[in-house]
Amino acid sequence: MAWDRIEGDWKLPVGKVKEKWGTLTDDDIAALNGKREWFDGKIRELYGDEKVQVRRDVGAWRRNRSLNSARQR
Repeated sequence: MAWDRIEGDWKLPVGKVKEKWGTLTDDDIAALNGKREWFDGKIRELYGDEKVQVRRDVGAWRRNRSLNSARQR
């Protein structure tokens, strides 16, 4: 799933975001509003991961969502 689709329908993946990154609060998620750079930055801030690792983790999460969506069709 392309990030622009996640950003456009940010309310839909919120549960999955909380499942993957449980430290994010509802306020964090609302403030992020699906913006990729802000999302990556908040994950780095909370988990202390390197930028490259965060991009990989978020990318893998996004691809996994795409595969699961395709399977459900």
